[in-house]
Amino acid sequence: MAKKSESEEDPNEAKKMPLLDHLIELRQRLFYGAIFVVIAFFGCWFVSNDILLFLMQPLDAAWFAKFHQHLQQFIYTSLTEPFFVRVKLSFFGAMVLAFPFVAAQIWAFVAPGLYKHEKAAFLPFLVATPILFAMGAALLYYVLVPYAWQFFISFQFPETPDHPALELLPKVGEYVSLMMQLVFAFGLCFQMPVLLTLLTRVGIIGSDTLKQKRRYAIVVVFVVAAIFTPPDPISMMSLAVPLVALYEISVWLSVWVERDRERRMRESEKEDEDGNDDAKRSEGTAVTPAQ
Repeated sequence: MAKKSESEEDPNEAKKMPLLDHLIELRQRLFYGAIFVVIAFFGCWFVSNDILLFLMQPLDAAWFAKFHQHLQQFIYTSLTEPFFVRVKLSFFGAMVLAFPFVAAQIWAFVAPGLYKHEKAAFLPFLVATPILFAMGAALLYYVLVPYAWQFFISFQFPETPDHPALELLPKVGEYVSLMMQLVFAFGLCFQMPVLLTLLTRVGIIGSDTLKQKRRYAIVVVFVVAAIFTPPDPISMMSLAVPLVALYEISVWLSVWVERDRERRMRESEKEDEDGNDDAKRSEGTAVTPAQ
């Protein structure tokens, strides 16, 4: 058999550790991640009002576009509601800020047990995850939410002698919860290339399956877009079109992953054949004639 190159040595042979040492290292990595989350939480606490104003801005802009005046107030009906809103916003901001550091700690724990080609395969997914999440959140905040809020505030009507008014009094806790749920939903939807490419990497699905099921996937995309967006075609297309594009990117990435896997298999087989030939030649030259 061909001897493995130094870069492809078994990492488990190169660096063996008892199970207890692995658990101690994992605890240490998790402890560092938790400390960073706590620090980020208290840092975000001091700017939680700015985060709140940032999340309020789309509704205020939609209100101004509709009524030509700024939204006068957000209300709260529980004495502790503003405090817990600030807690949620601080935790939300802390998780966003801490994700790169926590992911780096997890990677530092896992990476020593991976081959070089496995590190090269999984590291791009780790980098792409927060980028795609941010892209989904940005699409929601800057494109979809302005249209959505204008649609929903249009249901108001003024008081007349014949009927009472229907007015929006936005409750700060419910509004913040809604915005956070939408941000997470859109961020997760944009993880499609990461998920599908990883499934291809581990062999659960293939590019041929993704191509054959493309029509069904497009139908599912439009159903998801109809659920998460207001009932107007502009908002629905604003989410559906990027998701369809991400699906096509996933198909292309799956093809690339399969080609890379086949290339590495051919190289491995060629190395094995060359090693067998070298071993046979060595055996032939080792035989000497009897004296």
